[in-house]
Amino acid sequence: MADITTDQVLELENLDQDAWNDYAMAQGWGDGFPLVMPTEAKVAAFVETAHGDNEPFLPMSPRRVVPTFESIAANAVMAGCKPEFFPTIVAAVRAVLNPDYNLHGTLATTHPCAPMLILSGPIRKELGVNCGSNCFGQGWPANATIGRALQLTLLNIGGAKPGEMDRSTQGSPAKYAFCFGENEEESPWEPYHVRKGFAATDSVVTALPSEPPHNINDHGSTTGDGILTTIAGSISQTGANAIYGTAPYTVVFGPEHAATVHRDGWSVEAVQEKLFEDSAVLVERVSIENQKNYEEREQEIRNGRYYLSRSPEDIQILVAGGAGKHSAYIPTFGFTEASSVRLPNR
Repeated sequence: MADITTDQVLELENLDQDAWNDYAMAQGWGDGFPLVMPTEAKVAAFVETAHGDNEPFLPMSPRRVVPTFESIAANAVMAGCKPEFFPTIVAAVRAVLNPDYNLHGTLATTHPCAPMLILSGPIRKELGVNCGSNCFGQGWPANATIGRALQLTLLNIGGAKPGEMDRSTQGSPAKYAFCFGENEEESPWEPYHVRKGFAATDSVVTALPSEPPHNINDHGSTTGDGILTTIAGSISQTGANAIYGTAPYTVVFGPEHAATVHRDGWSVEAVQEKLFEDSAVLVERVSIENQKNYEEREQEIRNGRYYLSRSPEDIQILVAGGAGKHSAYIPTFGFTEASSVRLPNR
């Protein structure tokens, strides 16, 4: 049986699935759900799908251990992944190891962030990733197990154990798995990964440490301006980490909202400009104590407001989900960057 933290092999004879789960949980290797036994044969089958990928990995915080294909694969097996999911998981690991992502900060913070994974390009259809109705929810093996595999990798290789290095005050359900696909087919705009400089035919994983989605309900507005006014008002929060204005955040339009906004002539750039301006928080909405705190942090006040990102371009815009007049605001941890990695050609 493969060790899930190193390339070693554990000699654990005569363990059935129940006994394996008891053993793994006792070692602190699990997330509370049942774990598939990572036998040598299963791990080898996963690693084989990454054949030809020879790029070394950076050390993984907080333990600063260098992951290997075998150790990542062992965690992917435990998460319940299929072997064909493995190259996507490897790309996700590379994304969070990008120094600009600030992995150590995102794992050690008291904020409830988790790695949000956005899958774009052909890989969505190849793996059966849910991009439509209930894309943030249950029922889709690719979404659930790819996100879970990354979380188990951070737990077991990185050492981000809850209550020890993972210091999140309350945590969130996103810490189990947070992975979804862009609904390119119903998006009226260029795909997200194309706007980030990739080819339309590229398969791309983007990671951004984020809170769970905050639903935005607007069944009444019939114009793009009306919908954007509702979205901006929903984003304009005094208690989200975005108030620090140091990092990107994400707005995921439902297809119906996106269609109305696009019908009325709104480009992605125009949407970003409006949301940037209209979501800025008036100073008087912020407590006197926090105003002093932000002043000590040298946070800039412009036009009597705190802006929630550095620039309009920091607002990540994409379409996902199905029927219904809902969209989502996904606040970030802050002090981070969105990190995108292209999967190797298959």
